[in-house]
Amino acid sequence: MRGTTVDARTLLAEWAAVRRGDLDLVSLADEICTRIESVDADLQAFVAEPDRRQRVRTEASEMVRRWPDPRERPPLFGVPLGVKDVVHVDGLPTGAGARLPIEVLAASDAVDAPAVARLRDAGALVMGKTVTAEFAFMAPGPTRNPHDLRHTPGGSSSGSAAAVAAGLVALAIGTQTVGSVIRPAAFCGVVGFKPTYGRIPTAGVIANAPSFDTVGLLSHDVATATTAAAVVCDGWRARMEAGPMRRPVLGVPEGPYLDQATAEARQAFADQVGHLEDAGFAVRRISTLTDLGDVIQRNDLINLVELAWTHETWFRTYEDRYREQSATAIREGRRISVQAYERALTERKEYAAALVAQMDAEGIDGWIAPAATGPAPEGLHTTGSPLMNLPWTQARLPVVGVPAGAAANGLPLGVQFAARPNADEDLLNWAVELEGALATSA
Repeated sequence: MRGTTVDARTLLAEWAAVRRGDLDLVSLADEICTRIESVDADLQAFVAEPDRRQRVRTEASEMVRRWPDPRERPPLFGVPLGVKDVVHVDGLPTGAGARLPIEVLAASDAVDAPAVARLRDAGALVMGKTVTAEFAFMAPGPTRNPHDLRHTPGGSSSGSAAAVAAGLVALAIGTQTVGSVIRPAAFCGVVGFKPTYGRIPTAGVIANAPSFDTVGLLSHDVATATTAAAVVCDGWRARMEAGPMRRPVLGVPEGPYLDQATAEARQAFADQVGHLEDAGFAVRRISTLTDLGDVIQRNDLINLVELAWTHETWFRTYEDRYREQSATAIREGRRISVQAYERALTERKEYAAALVAQMDAEGIDGWIAPAATGPAPEGLHTTGSPLMNLPWTQARLPVVGVPAGAAANGLPLGVQFAARPNADEDLLNWAVELEGALATSA
């Protein structure tokens, strides 16, 4: 079954014309609403909104009145934005992909989450809420992959990734607890950015596991993600020096971690690494994550306990409305002892410190790895495996994922780069060159 992709590059060109003042923002907003109406019946990237067109036209008109002079418009003026439906947006209900009464989840809907507020202050135009897996956990939403509607777009930021890939928005907010930004970005062939844990406030976001939850961004290119990151991340440091940056030294994490990927994904990754070496990047192959089973088990334990705590009140009242994947996880989390949980938190901190210490000892700036175990699986019953993302999220590292060719079936593949904590600015600067190098290898 063919996909429903609209050329995302067309939308980027239109947004650039709006910033210059060559295209009317209200006209573009109206056209995007038409595209959503045309495409989303099949794609199902957006949460239904009966009065979307009128709301968007009104907000676009207000933005033009607020910033009439193109020379004085903020950096994201008019960028069409999708917001994952666990993130509160003033005036739009938050459903979290769940069947709970909407008013139960709506306590903070009257106020934008900080990430949304910052993007709006920089000129972003919210096109709507994007579909999420139930409570940003495992039970998939209805969204399909724009490249092939028979395949998952990944999760839990499924709608955000699909909407960017389909050219319905140029930027989207997602969240990642294990792999929920980087994996769907890879499956849909777009850029995903998960900052260092805590760099973007999680206030106004329905929690999954607060020890890991991170607000992230999805976009068509690294440049757009960088512009948005400078707006939403706390304490962003603009690059001051002129000229090209020093190229990063990259570490390939050899051993059981890479063995999780399919043979096709491993071969594609080896080819991509070889291409980067040919392009002049220094790459070191390093044995690491030899205790991968412990890393995975610890992640599951912390996530299950915190999911249960997050949903304690709601689950007590509305247990029958939770989907089975979520309900089973909450019940399991309830059975884990506080002592086991606290021990896992201590071990997580030690693991993160050891991983960064190994980076220092090996002289690398970041890890390079496949962004997923392979291309998007067929079917909508699963969002795919997050195992390639889990170690970096647990260590709270900043990660950027970029498209990197395609599998034999034509679906996208991606590569991810994980840097030291709070090296987000360097990571995105490096990613521009890495993105370009990988694009030439496709």
